[in-house]
Amino acid sequence: MTENKPDFGVLLINLGTPDAPTANAVKTYLREFLSDPRVVDLNPLIWKPILNLVILNIRPKKVAELYKKAWFEDGSPLLVLGKRLAQKVGANFDDENLNIPLVNAMTYGTPSIAEGLDDLRKQGVDKVVILPMYPQFSGTTTAAVYDAVFKALSKSSDWPSLHFIRDYANHPLYIKALANSVRNQWEAQGEQRHLLFSYHGIPKRYVSNGDPYEKHCNETSKLVAEELGLNESQWTHSYQSRFGREEWLKPYADETLKTLAQNGIKSLNVISPAFAVDCLETLEEICFELKEVFEEAGGEKYDYIPALNDNDDHVALYRSLILENSSQWCPDK
Repeated sequence: MTENKPDFGVLLINLGTPDAPTANAVKTYLREFLSDPRVVDLNPLIWKPILNLVILNIRPKKVAELYKKAWFEDGSPLLVLGKRLAQKVGANFDDENLNIPLVNAMTYGTPSIAEGLDDLRKQGVDKVVILPMYPQFSGTTTAAVYDAVFKALSKSSDWPSLHFIRDYANHPLYIKALANSVRNQWEAQGEQRHLLFSYHGIPKRYVSNGDPYEKHCNETSKLVAEELGLNESQWTHSYQSRFGREEWLKPYADETLKTLAQNGIKSLNVISPAFAVDCLETLEEICFELKEVFEEAGGEKYDYIPALNDNDDHVALYRSLILENSSQWCPDK
């Protein structure tokens, strides 16, 4: 390669976040997010009036209050933690004398995917690894990334070479990282507790129509449980964050927590492997809302195991994913 020219670049893409913990910023973000047919596939003639006249007039203020509680000093948790991860992976490459720029982007909100691709282009990148930060593929998340990448490039006369990482739900380093995070939690709290895996839910209809998300989530939970040496009575699988009246993937996390407490499981840890880094959903819904459900049902000890965020195991996983998926460009690396 020519001096200072990157070997290739990496676009780390997550869902999205408002620019500020305010009702107006949340409204802007929710309008873009909930207007994507990948997320809500209802007939637009039915959905748009509900979105614009009801949801966007009620939800933003409530959600903004939640963001205010979770907001970091330097920005949204999702973006801040994503940047920290990118910086550590990038520093790892620097130590190995690899010129591989990493840029964060969001499917919805800012920094956008178009901005991320432009940033890499300005750094001299003409080959890009697209890494959606979703371990389990779903049409509602990963496929939406693909759509956004092609849309961002649709009017460009010169495209970079692209390589998409589809998922990593069963990657050995991912399973090891999750298992280690559980072990670290148990060591810190001085005891092993029942382990609840809780994933972001999607409508059951999506899976019935071919979305592989449920299969991937089940695989992740089983592999982590096996890595930890757990039997079936020591862990449970569930889904949180259902919305509306349609049936979503089951078992539902809130109902599962009630059942666990009523069946005598009073001490619990919750992990949410679908999230690469912590965000409003983990820091608010899982840490507080679901904890309250468990305690009201008779549970006594409830602690959330943080997302992998920028820990060393996660850095090692992302380094491996990136190099495994770029050998066609740098076979000697």
